[in-house]
Amino acid sequence: MTIVAALQVSGCSTLGEGGPTSQAILSQSSMLLPYTLVPVTPAIVAVLNQNEPDRLAGRFTDNRPPARLTLGVGDVVAITVYEAGTGGLLIPGDASSRPGNFVNLPGQAIDNAGNITFPYGGHIRAAGLTTRQLQDAILARIKDRAIEPQVVVTVTSQQANLISVQGEVKNPLRYPAAASGAGDRVSDAITRAGGIMDQGFETFVVLDRDGKRATVPFEALLIDRENDVFVRPGDKIFLYREPQKFIAFGATEGRQAEIPFDSWRISLAEAIAKAGGLVDTRADPGSVFLYRREPVAVASKLGVDASRTMVDVVPVVFSFDLGNPAGFFTATQFKMKNGDLLYIANSKSVEISKAVGFFNSVTSTAVSASTAALAVQSAVAGRSSALPTVGGLTVVPSGITGLPGTITTNGISNGVSGTMSPTGGTADTPSTSAPTAGSTNTTVSLPAAPANQSTSTGGTTRRTTSPTSGN
Repeated sequence: MTIVAALQVSGCSTLGEGGPTSQAILSQSSMLLPYTLVPVTPAIVAVLNQNEPDRLAGRFTDNRPPARLTLGVGDVVAITVYEAGTGGLLIPGDASSRPGNFVNLPGQAIDNAGNITFPYGGHIRAAGLTTRQLQDAILARIKDRAIEPQVVVTVTSQQANLISVQGEVKNPLRYPAAASGAGDRVSDAITRAGGIMDQGFETFVVLDRDGKRATVPFEALLIDRENDVFVRPGDKIFLYREPQKFIAFGATEGRQAEIPFDSWRISLAEAIAKAGGLVDTRADPGSVFLYRREPVAVASKLGVDASRTMVDVVPVVFSFDLGNPAGFFTATQFKMKNGDLLYIANSKSVEISKAVGFFNSVTSTAVSASTAALAVQSAVAGRSSALPTVGGLTVVPSGITGLPGTITTNGISNGVSGTMSPTGGTADTPSTSAPTAGSTNTTVSLPAAPANQSTSTGGTTRRTTSPTSGN
């Protein structure tokens, strides 16, 4: 007996995949800069670690304590003038009316032009001078008119030398910089503001000075002393919260989603552990990939030809071979960045297993169809009155007229009678054909029943004669 089964399986035209195969990643890296594949070696890790932007000391190279403060616009100064005797420029002749030979002038703010006004001295430049330098400038104006004068300048209100601490701190503030050369560091300024409000590993510190800006994780500020630079007058410190996350998917044991660092820095090995590790039965340890956008300057140091790109960043896919023991050392030294995408490809054996499983499901359907065909032939030959079903469909021989039958799909009877007028040579060919959307469509072809074949259906015997030309 010859049985032909035409199987159309909805939704199974391709095998499912959780991401690109390792071959696809490796082969497409040569395209016109969609991304660049970089196998990670200890030398690559060293280049990446040397180009970390999270340093204040690298941005602000002068890490000495600030010098003595200079006066600026808005500062309020008080001036005291001493004279050796009465009857001078500012001390009246009646000495008995004063407790000493000095006079306190009212405090005055340095104007927008950077000047103050002194009696009998006119406008005197103050902005940009230290208090000692301003004292000398005033003394030079009055020394020929006062009696052995001495001048003392005191800053009563600082407006030009403030340090600002804002953002995710408990008590945002602006405070005057120290008049001496001691000064505060960035961590001291944050402490003055009451400290941070959130977890240290989720907090970042931005220092803005003279048009330059740098950002550093708060914990890096504490761990690396070089990052904790001295603050200077006019510095603005801003703190913000940004949880660090990476995305993991592919052949991992754990969840495939955004996963938080829960630390200010983690390695690739720690990231894989947070994702649940590699699945023994699926993962290809030699096909671990990390997607990241690197600045053009860094990409060039990695050996990437970025001459064809017109943007500031280059898509880079870092590849790791954890099947090699040395790959684990590299993974522990490779530092993750916020937004990195980790992908672990399936092994080739998994794809083969998928194909075998798909083939088994197809052959199982074919065997069911063959069994149904044999049952139909028995019914046509009169050896059985029961009609078979395949996948919930009642098989009705269409070449036998008057044979009652219905087609049932998912428990719903369609009431279709199994009758068909015979045509050239196929009158006795039973078939099942009841396609439904999303279901398996099975067609079984049998050889025609012999001429003058008797069929028995529901207790009634019917003789079927194959039509021949001329009859």
